[in-house]
Amino acid sequence: MATEPEKADLLDRARASVQERADLPGMSLMEHLQELRKRLIHSILYLLGGCIIAGCFIKYLTAFIQKPLTNIGLKMTLVHPTDAINFDIKTALVCGAILASPFILYQVWLFISPGMYANEKKYVWPFMSATVSLFLAGAWFGYRYVLPGAMVILVTKFGANFNHMIGIEEYTSFFLSLILGLGITFELPILIFFLSLFGIVDAKFLLKHFRYAILIIFLVAACICPDPSPTGMCLFASPMLVLYFLGVAIAYYMHPNRRNRKKAATGATA
Repeated sequence: MATEPEKADLLDRARASVQERADLPGMSLMEHLQELRKRLIHSILYLLGGCIIAGCFIKYLTAFIQKPLTNIGLKMTLVHPTDAINFDIKTALVCGAILASPFILYQVWLFISPGMYANEKKYVWPFMSATVSLFLAGAWFGYRYVLPGAMVILVTKFGANFNHMIGIEEYTSFFLSLILGLGITFELPILIFFLSLFGIVDAKFLLKHFRYAILIIFLVAACICPDPSPTGMCLFASPMLVLYFLGVAIAYYMHPNRRNRKKAATGATA
């Protein structure tokens, strides 16, 4: 693990970054609160719009969510009278949030942008595109590979000697935890992007502690992988390792020290 001096250095860099941006000319406390209220209202409206659109296609979304079960000849079971309506509400809410996510992310960016330098604000569109794309890639990876494999192994193999009655609530919770969990996991480069942009971590730090990143990645892969074999676990860990190295490359190019040196060299050449 990181030594005490390294932890202290990391905390000092985080404090320095926060203090540096706090000194930027910006809005007063009341203006910040008003801006927060405005962004929250806009985000809620976008979320409601996404939920209404998703609700209009609830029949197709139900078939889409249930497909990993129907592929092995099963369907979700209605256990409680309210299960069906709860499923529709939860599906519309989650799918609506995914549909509205680009617009909500833009509201988040508008709220934090006053605390950023002018040259950093140009990253808004790459940030939004990468965030949505990585989340969808993680969700697709879970839906295309992890969930069908989990159904085959857990239900048809380990559950071969039992009657199958998979309730709507249980299946939905399993589906969402896996799909959303992988979608969030694939946001690792975005997290590294902001940490490096604010000067908290750099590529050297990430490479130095790479062995701990490997340990954490394989622990996560062991939790989400339906196949207990080492081959299956390596298959699920591979995309996360690629994302970590992508984050290292991002940290190398985005760290303030490198950007300042590049700006100084450009100024000297001019």
